[in-house]
Amino acid sequence: MESAETQIRFGILGCAQIAKKLSRAITLAPNAALYAVASRSSDKAKAFAAANGFPPSAKAYGSYEALLDDPDVDAVYVPLPTSLHRQWAVKVAEKKKHVLLEKPVALNAAELEEILAACESNGVQFMDATMWMHHPRTAVMKELLDDSERFGEIKVIHSTFTFAGGPDFLTDNIRVSPHLDALGALGDVGWYCIRSILWAASYHLPQTAVASRNPVINDAGVILSCGASLYWPDGKFTEILTNISNKVATFHCSFFTSLSLDLTVLGTKSSLRVNDYAGPLDEKAASFHVTTQFGFGKPLVKEEWVACESPQEAGMVGEFARLVAGIKRNGCKPEKEWGVLSWKTQVVLDAVKASIDRGFEPVEIVT
Repeated sequence: MESAETQIRFGILGCAQIAKKLSRAITLAPNAALYAVASRSSDKAKAFAAANGFPPSAKAYGSYEALLDDPDVDAVYVPLPTSLHRQWAVKVAEKKKHVLLEKPVALNAAELEEILAACESNGVQFMDATMWMHHPRTAVMKELLDDSERFGEIKVIHSTFTFAGGPDFLTDNIRVSPHLDALGALGDVGWYCIRSILWAASYHLPQTAVASRNPVINDAGVILSCGASLYWPDGKFTEILTNISNKVATFHCSFFTSLSLDLTVLGTKSSLRVNDYAGPLDEKAASFHVTTQFGFGKPLVKEEWVACESPQEAGMVGEFARLVAGIKRNGCKPEKEWGVLSWKTQVVLDAVKASIDRGFEPVEIVT
């Protein structure tokens, strides 16, 4: 545990359900400290702080502006509805606070570009809160996928993230409101699907997105269930894009079906399957399956386990705080990679939504 003087002091904008999880993560990260929370009323902020492990010295503000004006806040976690991200993430950056932004990061790539521009011009770190990116299993799986001798060339990727929201969720939750989270299931759980596909593909953007027919859309126009296929360049590009040609990915996201967090990656020599990629079922260890088969013989299936010292969200907070500390104390520049990954995820998400809006036409992903 670092001393209080060296810990990065976090403020949280809003008392969303996910903020409870991040409050615990900040407490568990040795280089981070819960310092302040803001809500639209000071009583609500105080109640949130008392219920979520904030130290007695923590600040509880009755407005977001008051928290941003606190000179002792180093970084701000923003779990507000997506429709408010551009407004408040930009304000956070303009106050020279570092930005940890809940996903989906914006309603579209243009909004995200405004946020990233504000972070760059003010010299602050940006990161989206895609927690599973920071689990040690993720790094171990990526080593396998990048090992051409073991895995071969990736040809097919399939990802799902679904859960059954129930009647109350489907009518009252902010994720089904066009004024709060207009991207619905595509933004909420589809973000994970798209990120996992890009991750497996070493973040090479697909060329084309085609939405699956028959998405479920509520009366307000919010997507409740959808899917898509993503295509990389065809064989005519093989000579210059050998490692990413002839690849296809599919995903499905939904608020209607039972919980599914499945990721499958098929290579020419092996395949990888993981059934809890975005949220490991056990905080202390997580597994994945590798299948190897030559010809039509019996496949060899191996389960590999990866230990984890702390929850993946604590790992995320720790990595973000490490980057912030480097900027604050050592004059380091903000790491731009995290903004690039967010932008690529958002660009693909935008293309899928455009394909739905255009009657399931193929949409070219232009960079």
